[in-house]
Amino acid sequence: MDGLERDLTGKAEVLRLDVLTRIGREAAVRYGVRGTPTLILLDGRGVPVLTQVGIIRPSPIKKNIDALLTQ
Repeated sequence: MDGLERDLTGKAEVLRLDVLTRIGREAAVRYGVRGTPTLILLDGRGVPVLTQVGIIRPSPIKKNIDALLTQ
């Protein structure tokens, strides 16, 4: 995740939330998180466009971010 975070600098904001905190639990409920780790990519309106549960695969994330940036 750290490498992906570096690659996205200037393109996307990366937030890490702990589901054991109040804000993390609220986000997990809002976005239907059922397992950890979960990565959720949101568009500029806060609508989920990609969800990954388990091992984070950078390629689909970068592809989706590039697509969002060209809209």
